[in-house]
Amino acid sequence: MAVGVAVTGDGEDGRRGRRPGGGVVGVAAGGVWLFGCVVDLVSAVSQNDVFTSPEVAKSFDFSSEEQIYSWWESQGYFKPNLERGGEPFVISMPPPNVTGSLHLGHAMFVTLEDIMVRYHRMKGRPALWIPGTDHAGIATQLVVEAMLASEGVKRVDLGREEFVNRVWEWKEKYGGTITKQIKRLGASCDWTREHFTLDEQLSRAVVEAFVRLHEKGLIYQGSYMVNWSPNLQTAVSDLEVEYSEEPGALYYIKYRVAGGSRDDFLTIATTRPETLFGDTAVAVHPEDPRYAKYIGKMAIVPLALGRHVPIIPHKQVDREFGTGVLKISPGHDQNDYLLARKIGLPILNIMNKDGTLNEVAVLYSGLDRFEARKKVWAELQETGLAVKKEPHTMRVPRSQRGGEIIEPLVSKQWFITMEPLAEKALHAVKTGDLTIIPERFEKIYNHWLSNIKDWCISRQLWWGHRIPVWYVVGRDPEEEYIVARSSDEALEIAQKKFGKDVEIYQDPDVLDTWFSSSLWPFSTLGWPDMLEEDYKTFYPTTMLETGHDILFFWVARMVMMGIEFTGKVPFSYVYLHGLIRDSQGRKMSKTLGNVINPVDTVKEFGTDALRFALALGTAGQ
Repeated sequence: MAVGVAVTGDGEDGRRGRRPGGGVVGVAAGGVWLFGCVVDLVSAVSQNDVFTSPEVAKSFDFSSEEQIYSWWESQGYFKPNLERGGEPFVISMPPPNVTGSLHLGHAMFVTLEDIMVRYHRMKGRPALWIPGTDHAGIATQLVVEAMLASEGVKRVDLGREEFVNRVWEWKEKYGGTITKQIKRLGASCDWTREHFTLDEQLSRAVVEAFVRLHEKGLIYQGSYMVNWSPNLQTAVSDLEVEYSEEPGALYYIKYRVAGGSRDDFLTIATTRPETLFGDTAVAVHPEDPRYAKYIGKMAIVPLALGRHVPIIPHKQVDREFGTGVLKISPGHDQNDYLLARKIGLPILNIMNKDGTLNEVAVLYSGLDRFEARKKVWAELQETGLAVKKEPHTMRVPRSQRGGEIIEPLVSKQWFITMEPLAEKALHAVKTGDLTIIPERFEKIYNHWLSNIKDWCISRQLWWGHRIPVWYVVGRDPEEEYIVARSSDEALEIAQKKFGKDVEIYQDPDVLDTWFSSSLWPFSTLGWPDMLEEDYKTFYPTTMLETGHDILFFWVARMVMMGIEFTGKVPFSYVYLHGLIRDSQGRKMSKTLGNVINPVDTVKEFGTDALRFALALGTAGQ
């Protein structure tokens, strides 16, 4: 990849033309200096939409940039020229969220990808840069819900169909903002091939992918522990949970031993006393002499109306943490959940989807989880079961989207079995079919894929790709469901099995936004129609350029899905750029107030100055 001063050339985007009086007409450029190198292109536009200039200015007037870009686009210079032959150079743009406005991260990928595509275009290769936007399920639904709230309207008041219509209205009105801003940065994309992850073509690809994975037995439904967002009312993936060290407390509580004296009790230490209503066992280490006499007996769960749970031995118990006694709440702790499944303990869920306690918590039913924590501790103090409370630093899981504390919750969801897909993606790097740049990220890629977990792909939202599963009215949804490409096909299948009078209804969940994004390199080129001209000409793509922070969210999943559905690695190279941080080394975020809008920089200094700074600053990262 060459980076340097852009020069005029005679490739597709560097065509020369002569006007009768001599001089260069309409020169388009590439490289870091995007507009400034077009020194003959600064004055006016003739009636034929061709820029002309009788002289070279001493300094470039960047106020002409938008005019120059419009002319380039109108002349079709951003489309791949297949007439000259040669192997195409193809990049799929990382689709920014349709809700977004431009930030320096976007300016970074626009700069680097534009350098690559213009360089190869000027060398005469058919160069295609495919643009588009992502429907951003959670983010978009939050934005529209906030807009409705300002009007005094709730999503549930509108109903699903009307709410989705309102989101589409919002998208049509505001969704093009980021596209206009990307154009302002000089992105030489083929805008005639622009896509949206919810457009008709990509939606068809999403349904096809789901159906095929299910037919191969790689998609399944089940009740498992997930990361639950009470505010968003949906499951989120492990990758969408961020952990932070935060001050908390360790609560020491007495669990009396059933049938024993007043001196027979176990003291447990927990950071979440409200979850004691979900306890199904108390565990101690089998070699801990302090508690050997209690193994096999029953403990009485405090405040739970005298409910008894077994005291069991297990080597997983850390004798050095707290008191060396572990309360097991399988419905609300990942480790407890895995232990319970392993040894056959029951799983109790004490929480509603909104983060309030349910009827299992008896007198505390209806209380918010954090309010319940305070009330439970106060009652334990009153009953003499509270031993002490001491400061404790906690590793707190928070939603990447909403920032709220995530609740581990057992919920029925749809999953993809990832291990067989991951094996092929690992093989692609091992054999050299896929090259990751910088090379050090190969180890990170390999480690994640070697330890991959099944992917929870269902989300409890209204905006997104509806899961293509239908249930039969009057039948157990756990036993009878139909996976189909359309409601008509689902009804036809149901009628053959249950008769003409059968009624069906669709699963209310939508797919994780990253599911549709994982198909991006080939769905944008026409897949599943593998005879589509764009698919035959431009797939596999050449380069995938993006930030290293979405190596797992997006890049690895595209590799897995590309190999699974097309039999080919979707791109030959992955180029991962560094992240832009502030003077204190922090990622830029609206929450921290350190975001820089590149459009403001462009207005003051021009696009070239910004692009040059970004290209120079990212080297070696």
